[in-house]
Amino acid sequence: MADTREICWQTPDLTIILTIEADQIVRLKEIKPVNEKTISPRSSLFSESSLPLTEIRLAGEGTDDTKSSKTLVCGAVTKRLKYRSHQESASDQQQFLEITSHDDVSKLTVTATLVAYTGTPVLRSFAKVQNEGDKNIILCQVTSLVVGGLTGGSREWFHDYVASSATNTWFREAQWHDHDLPSIGLDSIGVCELNQGHLAGHTSWSVSNRGGFSTGGMLAMGMLKRRDGQDTWLWQIENNGSWRWELGDFKEDVYVAISGPNDFNHSWKECLRPGQTFTTVPCAITHVHGGIEEAFGALTDYRRRIRRKHVDNEKLPIIFNDYMNCLMGEPDEEKVKGLIGPASYAGAEYFVVDAGWYADTTDWWDSVGEWKPSKKRFPNGFKSVLDAIHSAGMTPGVWLEPEVVGIRSNILKELPDEAFFQENGIRTVEKGRYQLDYRSPIVRQRMDRIVDELVLDYGVGYFKFDYNIDIIYGTDFDAFSSAAGALGHNRAYLDWVSKILDRHPGLVIENCSSGGQRLDYALLAIHSVQSTSDQQDPVRYAAVSTAIATAVTPEQSASWAYPQPEWSDEINALTVVNSLMGRVHLSGALHCLSKSQLSLVRDGMNVYKQFRYDIKSSKPYWPLGLPGWHDNWLAVGLNAGSCQYLAVWRRGGGVSCSLPISVANGKTTLAAELLYPAGFDGDWTWDSEKGELKVKLPSTICARLLRISERPSA
Repeated sequence: MADTREICWQTPDLTIILTIEADQIVRLKEIKPVNEKTISPRSSLFSESSLPLTEIRLAGEGTDDTKSSKTLVCGAVTKRLKYRSHQESASDQQQFLEITSHDDVSKLTVTATLVAYTGTPVLRSFAKVQNEGDKNIILCQVTSLVVGGLTGGSREWFHDYVASSATNTWFREAQWHDHDLPSIGLDSIGVCELNQGHLAGHTSWSVSNRGGFSTGGMLAMGMLKRRDGQDTWLWQIENNGSWRWELGDFKEDVYVAISGPNDFNHSWKECLRPGQTFTTVPCAITHVHGGIEEAFGALTDYRRRIRRKHVDNEKLPIIFNDYMNCLMGEPDEEKVKGLIGPASYAGAEYFVVDAGWYADTTDWWDSVGEWKPSKKRFPNGFKSVLDAIHSAGMTPGVWLEPEVVGIRSNILKELPDEAFFQENGIRTVEKGRYQLDYRSPIVRQRMDRIVDELVLDYGVGYFKFDYNIDIIYGTDFDAFSSAAGALGHNRAYLDWVSKILDRHPGLVIENCSSGGQRLDYALLAIHSVQSTSDQQDPVRYAAVSTAIATAVTPEQSASWAYPQPEWSDEINALTVVNSLMGRVHLSGALHCLSKSQLSLVRDGMNVYKQFRYDIKSSKPYWPLGLPGWHDNWLAVGLNAGSCQYLAVWRRGGGVSCSLPISVANGKTTLAAELLYPAGFDGDWTWDSEKGELKVKLPSTICARLLRISERPSA
């Protein structure tokens, strides 16, 4: 088109092409890695499938297409956003492109910011809107990013591509599922052939979350992949609260629209007074001309770049926590001291006293919030127990749930209403707890005092910050809408945690939310460790351990190893293997294990210490594909460059399994070495013709950790 101009933004790893057509609307046409060519040339039929970069809806204004009222695209105001300017800049391994558009009717100015990080082909995006008029503007939606033309002009796009999403329920985290496009309503329907002016959104398929559990039900991620493995789109939303993404059809192609809270899903509205601004939550997207492993590898690198730097992610110390299949929230002086010796012998470097250390009774759920050590549980003082942990060569840690106060807590009378989430002036109660509002200076200052006292007076070097209630509707106190109040709290909470680490840079803070119910990279960009699950069955946990690297970098993903005296050596070895491909979260009845059982655990910890420094720069891969929850055989690898580490589980089925593994070239052979459990039965041989590692495990339920090296064939 003669009136079309292009903005070609070149970074060290990405080529981004935007178009400004005759209507002066900015559209994102293409995202691709540097030096990559598109899979196939676009035909003229598919040349108009890009969409406006940012979609906005205002109160009182609907959509531009009656078929799009339930989608994130085709808002009426969006077609009035005319290009004004763009600017490139760079800073500290980052490149920025800011594109500014303006609506003359509402006087709204939108600046979309695209960010690229050197070393990874991932694009980060967010938008800032400003009211440049003299009247209030009520926002109902501002997307973080919209990209059309994902299927690249494929005429059989509805058969060639598959959508993927990941369920993330309690005890069953990070489980990916494929959906063929016709089954979710995305199909060729012939409307473009009619030439009747229909725009888009005739069908869309969305995944969303509402409330405090940012990944309670679904990961804040999605994927669109070509069946032949030659084209993959992968994205994530970086918000510790509500969000939505959708795939839809647009002119015989597929678009993705990505958003934080909006009016349709979350009753979110925000009022911008003259001069005020609002910034969306960030999102990230990668487009690789390869399969899922290339895409997840790129996203893994990106996550490492946006994450706060911390020595914890360099050294990967072993964490013992007394909760899972151990004390289960009922610690006392005798029990904790009885675990110190076994934990130290096994190789733990942190010892975390989990829930219950503050409670005089066992029914403490709805009385939490004061965070003072129990004198009944620790008659000689809680500090004496933490000192004993330190004397055993481990750093002491404690569990804390800093966002809640129980309805029976003694602290309630000290806190005003403004310290809590509210609905119509009434404090919101969920599961016997009130939700604290971190927009309140009173809340932040009080929790600062609690954290600082535990660090400075008690010697705490590790916190497990948990969150176990889910406030769905947010708070309408001092907010234009309940969802806007929740977003303000979420951002204030992130700022509060960041400032703790500013004051105590060596402190380790683990992110937990009933296991993995907040697996988002708003929180994970700040916290160095993430609890992956509350799953108490080691055999089921294997499916979580196999898949978790899709959601969090390996060096942040803490999976439980919780051996028991009544379990066989194979099951105890399996629970250890569950933890070895990321961060070790050691627990279980260590104090009840026999000498040989404890030695088996210690052997696993020693193996981990030998290779953990390779984990922090490795990339995950899945020889059998992403796991199914009931799969008999599971496998996940970490490619560390000079070698690979491969965890394999057998949970049933036949005694052998073939694992396709990529090698440098056809003349390379793989040599597999058993790292753990040493001396246990198994056989592994490389089939160079098929490019497969054949693994044979005689026990019906067992797991092995292998180190794989590449060697030139004779």
